[in-house]
Amino acid sequence: MDTQSFMIGNMPAALYGEPSEKGFIFVHGLCGRKEEGARFAEIAAPLGWQTLAVDLPGHGGRQDDTPLVPWEAGRELRAVLDYARSMWKRVGVRAISLGAYMALTAFADEAPLDMCLLSSPLVDMERMIMDMMAASGVSEARLEKEREIPAGDQTLSWDDLCWTRAHPVHAVSPRTFILCAEGDALIPRETVETFARKACASLTLLPQGEHWLHTPDELAAMGGWETRCLKALM
Repeated sequence: MDTQSFMIGNMPAALYGEPSEKGFIFVHGLCGRKEEGARFAEIAAPLGWQTLAVDLPGHGGRQDDTPLVPWEAGRELRAVLDYARSMWKRVGVRAISLGAYMALTAFADEAPLDMCLLSSPLVDMERMIMDMMAASGVSEARLEKEREIPAGDQTLSWDDLCWTRAHPVHAVSPRTFILCAEGDALIPRETVETFARKACASLTLLPQGEHWLHTPDELAAMGGWETRCLKALM
């Protein structure tokens, strides 16, 4: 497959597929990297879509110290969207887990995208933070006072909580498709179902699997889902 590597600002980027008038921005999840976009590109390219994958702050080939916070990632992803729209007439987004949250907040005020494919999407960051606070025995008053508190391998941040409350996510495309595993213990089912209902999105539940879809069977199921979604646009 034709692959090009370059930079968009501070973001290492990879463009997969032959030149086209349509393409997807691929946004990986926590601990991911842009190279994960190659798997999706193998499905999208035969259907006429290019794939533009990027490394979020602190991930993959990043060499800078940009923090992984939604206001910084959002600024960078909007630059990626500008680049994509300079190449393509039709632009979609394929995002995973935390990457879905970053993409949804980044593109909230942009013109609707052509299509949005989200797997294991984090769509209620406020609840995620509040659950982490409860598990760590941290009150809002304490977090406000201390600003940042270590919680396992994560850090609770008052600024993150305030920003999240001020920027709830909503759909960025009238054609939104969601894939979740029934065994996902990280994202409560009701939060995804509520988002899907409000977005009039198509929600597909895998009968087995967890938050990180990575086993051969899970990847095969995800590939089949992606193929069906893409063919719905043809």
